[in-house]
Amino acid sequence: MKYLPYEIIEQMIQCFGKCFHYKDPMASFMRSCDVPSLIINKYRDLPKFVWARRVLEDLSINEDGLIIQRKLLTNLCKLRDLPDKEVLDRNAGLDALRKLKRLAQENDFIIKEEKEKENIQKKVNQEKLTLVLQRAKQLEELRTLFNNCVIEKNRQKAGFILEDLLKSLFELNDIEYRKSFRTTENTQQIDGYFRFDGFDYLVEAKWRKEIPNVAEIAGFKYKLETKIDSTRGLFVSINGFREEVIKEFSGKGTKIIFMDGHELMLILEGRITLKDGLRYKIEKAVQLGEPNSPLYLASVN
Repeated sequence: MKYLPYEIIEQMIQCFGKCFHYKDPMASFMRSCDVPSLIINKYRDLPKFVWARRVLEDLSINEDGLIIQRKLLTNLCKLRDLPDKEVLDRNAGLDALRKLKRLAQENDFIIKEEKEKENIQKKVNQEKLTLVLQRAKQLEELRTLFNNCVIEKNRQKAGFILEDLLKSLFELNDIEYRKSFRTTENTQQIDGYFRFDGFDYLVEAKWRKEIPNVAEIAGFKYKLETKIDSTRGLFVSINGFREEVIKEFSGKGTKIIFMDGHELMLILEGRITLKDGLRYKIEKAVQLGEPNSPLYLASVN
């Protein structure tokens, strides 16, 4: 890193001498700019102008010190008023600050810092935009996959594709998801698992012409009951559910939330995020005992 120009160093010394009346505020300002206490205290007994000069000289020895020098310059230039209210000649102090800012601008030090911040912000905005576009592209690919499954004649194959689609959708929303597996005793088939907002969820996914009946949902409920008490369930049926069947699993003690194909498409179309959709259904189940609150109500709020 290049050394600060001589005239800027000299003007910084003038600022320290004229903008501070007492030494404690001056020492605090230096510490706020990461000047090591060892260097601050080393010359503290000297007059303010000499103290500032010795500190700046010690900081010019290595790269880290030069960085601190620039931080001192930057923070002095950011001052809109004198940092020490006890200064006797305020005009002299303010004039010293104005001259330092002018020198810093003439030498591009302030401009460079502002440009650097602007470039960093542009980079951050570009990265955010890139992520948004990537997510939109991935959602579009999942929508295409979903639409292709609608006309898939082999419904068993469609079911397997649904499992893959759900895994991809959850991971796209930064939710770790485990696809289809069997329990250790090989007695239970689990279509999926994820953890969300502190709770573990098992997934049952159906894509077939027949709508799930009471026995099938009861079977899923039994799977949940064989796990720890806090385990919950997400039952996804692309062709929906019968309202009378849902009522069998509503109210007190409900541990299952339900999602149909229309709601899944709302998520795939980006009208509501998966996380917001899950939270909406969970909140309605907890607050009202309704595990099948339609997502289109959440997407228009």
